[in-house]
Amino acid sequence: MLLNIEFLDDATRPPVQKLEGLTAEQREPGQHLRMIHDHLRRNMVTLGELMQRAEAGTLTHQQISEETGNLTMIANYRRFGNLCGQYCQIVNTHHSIEDYAIFPALAQQGGAYKAIADRLKAEHEVVHELLERLIDALNAMVTEPTPERFADTRTVYQALERVLLSHLGYEEDAMGDALGYFGIGV
Repeated sequence: MLLNIEFLDDATRPPVQKLEGLTAEQREPGQHLRMIHDHLRRNMVTLGELMQRAEAGTLTHQQISEETGNLTMIANYRRFGNLCGQYCQIVNTHHSIEDYAIFPALAQQGGAYKAIADRLKAEHEVVHELLERLIDALNAMVTEPTPERFADTRTVYQALERVLLSHLGYEEDAMGDALGYFGIGV
């Protein structure tokens, strides 16, 4: 399920550029970014828990519907596959906004920030590939809910969780303060 994915080594990330003397107003865009990421993190946890319970056979379709109905990002989605597919679409949209609007503006702030923007964009490609594979695994699992399908889905989900959570943290550290300092909109 994870063949042909070129995972990036976190140790090869460009160093975070420390900015001094930021005002509270300049810190706001980075805090906003963290809030968006916190929402993604919470929903990632919820998805993982639902997958565990579904695999264990302790979760009915009705329970999935009820529990996912409480998630703000998918209030109108009631099926397990749609829930995960919608989550994947939200992450993809968030990353697309960064790729086409925020990273180019960040890259214009000098060589160190260009290296950070390039790395973040490369990480988005890995996340995107994992999102596509998770959707495929989920669709296969919904069609044929066998132990093998659950294992494949869990493998892809765990890889996505590891990569995405690491990426979100690095992104916040590497560009959170820079957004406000350089006046880059979120």
